[in-house]
Amino acid sequence: MIKSTRYWAYTNIFCHRYSQKAIVNMKYLNVAEKNDAAKTIAGLLSNGTATRREGYSVYNKIYDFESEVSGRKSKMVMTSVSGHLLQLEFVGAYRRWNEVNPQTLFTAPINKTCHENYRPIQRTLEREVRGCNGLIIWTDCDREGENIGYEIIDVCRKVKPSIKVYRAIFSEITRASVRRALQELKEPNKKLSDAVDVRTELDLRTGAAITRFQTMRLQRLFPEKIADKLISYGSCQIPTLGFVAERYKEIEAFVSEPFWKLRVLHTIEDLTVEFLWARNRLFDKAACEDYLLLCLADPKAKVEDVTTKTKHKWRPTPLDTVEMEKLSSRKLKISAKETMTIAEKLYTKGIISYPRTETNQFSKEIDLGSLVEQFAAHHDWGTFAQRVKEWGANPRNGNKSDQAHPPIHPTKLVTDLHGNDARLYELICRHFLACVSKDAVGSETVVNINIAGEKFTATGLCIHERNYLDIYIYEKWNAKQIHKYEQGQIFEPTEISMQEGATTAPPLLTEADLIALMEKHGIGTDATHAEHINTIKERGTPIKKIIV
Repeated sequence: MIKSTRYWAYTNIFCHRYSQKAIVNMKYLNVAEKNDAAKTIAGLLSNGTATRREGYSVYNKIYDFESEVSGRKSKMVMTSVSGHLLQLEFVGAYRRWNEVNPQTLFTAPINKTCHENYRPIQRTLEREVRGCNGLIIWTDCDREGENIGYEIIDVCRKVKPSIKVYRAIFSEITRASVRRALQELKEPNKKLSDAVDVRTELDLRTGAAITRFQTMRLQRLFPEKIADKLISYGSCQIPTLGFVAERYKEIEAFVSEPFWKLRVLHTIEDLTVEFLWARNRLFDKAACEDYLLLCLADPKAKVEDVTTKTKHKWRPTPLDTVEMEKLSSRKLKISAKETMTIAEKLYTKGIISYPRTETNQFSKEIDLGSLVEQFAAHHDWGTFAQRVKEWGANPRNGNKSDQAHPPIHPTKLVTDLHGNDARLYELICRHFLACVSKDAVGSETVVNINIAGEKFTATGLCIHERNYLDIYIYEKWNAKQIHKYEQGQIFEPTEISMQEGATTAPPLLTEADLIALMEKHGIGTDATHAEHINTIKERGTPIKKIIV
């Protein structure tokens, strides 16, 4: 009995020491979606003590450091891929255009392989995972990021099939966010990855089959014109191009028509008030002249009613990807593609939150007060940030949430950005401060008059509180003076005249218009709009002339 007791005592001591040793020796391979993200995350988790070394890819470095995982001190190896590591492609003979019927591509066998350019990254992963006990995926937390994560998992499990895989969930690359993600590791979501695989396969099969079919057919029909040109097809590219072509046809087919309208002016001292005709405009000149003569025969204007009511100009809702692309295009004249490139760069540096989101409402869990506080010392925005602190950050939330990421917002104050990077960052900061502040408040006065039975209306606006407009330079709300009128008052207008005009063709589509149409009709996603627009710009010279 004594021997047995001693045996179990020694066994427990041995097992305890062994388990403690195992804990100390835990080593994780961490993989981010881009090198900048890997570098920033490694720096945040290591308090700046991570050491850098080279991998097989000159663009994807390796960072070694120690960190706590679930309360255990562990060795960490952080590296990255450069977006998608693997790609779908047809096998063997199916890649040769002239040897297979395009129709067979709908059922042809396909493989997922690593492109030659990314082989060095693959070799780095294979080498580093051999000495690790666990794999932590730090790719972007969306469908595409999940799919890239599973590509990393596939490569690593071919070397180490039993390795345990974890998923870090985060929406911004800040110290608090990545440390929380490391302590709350989840399992990767296979369903999200599978959804991307299905979409990718459908795009490959339909795109390849139809592109080959129409290219070869059109080359036979017009050998002199397009003998060496590719006529590509894409399930999102074609309908997007259709919007552009449809608007262009509308403009080409447009025939301008003349119209006429009555104009009433009332001037006292230096202020002239214009009254707008209730009929707006007529396409019959003779009829408009008859109304003019009627008014001139009895030119006394009687004020039928005067109403004054409070008017609010609403502050913007929190920023989602589509709205950021549209605002950047309209207000900064930066293309959607460049906007997303800059936003990704700011995100990987930990300056803004994740820029691919469909959410335009802040959850109650987000500490908006702390986000506002960081701008209190800014030389331009500090005074406004202090006002927001006094009011209490109160966002005008929208009605969309992807249940994955918060709206786009700044995560820290920086002052060393330049060019379009600085301009987009400023837009994001100003938009954030505006959306958590207060609506602008004014009072609108509407005056309705009657001249010989014809109705006319004038509107005035007095602004009482500018509020969010003090920071949001991308919107205007101008006061409009008006004389003081009273119901029943009779006055003689300074001028009653007829004006001629002509209808104008609809304008060319802007990128912002195109993004709005794509969102309305469910074409692409917030993450791919910029890519599809850029594709139709690059693949047809005439298209560049009909998108402004």
